[in-house]
Amino acid sequence: MRTHGVRRILAMGTVSIKCPEDNFSLIRSILVSLMPVFFNTAYQSILKIRDVFEEEGTGNGINWTVYRIALIPGGDDEVSWMRDRNEGAGHFVGWVGEKGWGMSQKRGALARWLVDAVEGGADEWIGKMPAVAAGTLS
Repeated sequence: MRTHGVRRILAMGTVSIKCPEDNFSLIRSILVSLMPVFFNTAYQSILKIRDVFEEEGTGNGINWTVYRIALIPGGDDEVSWMRDRNEGAGHFVGWVGEKGWGMSQKRGALARWLVDAVEGGADEWIGKMPAVAAGTLS
């Protein structure tokens, strides 16, 4: 990214990435405990994403955010996409287990948040790994 002059990166992670700011969530604990058993390769890849941004993302002029999601349901047809995008005006962006956090965000709503974030709507999350879900604006 540095070679090509990229200044802003939004990378997808999952709630398998634990942050010190997260609160306890029973469902997340169950999900994360099953990941290495059933999906170890994917789980290790997600942890490597965390490691790369934590180790190499600081102090290099790249504004990164690793957004963490759990489930991203939603159709891929135009009607579903537009409906989910329009219903996605309210997002939860914060730490796992906080009031308002949930386990899912529809694809269209996630796309809306990503576009808003790229346009400067998530600058407070630069250098952090927030959870993104359906919910109230944070």
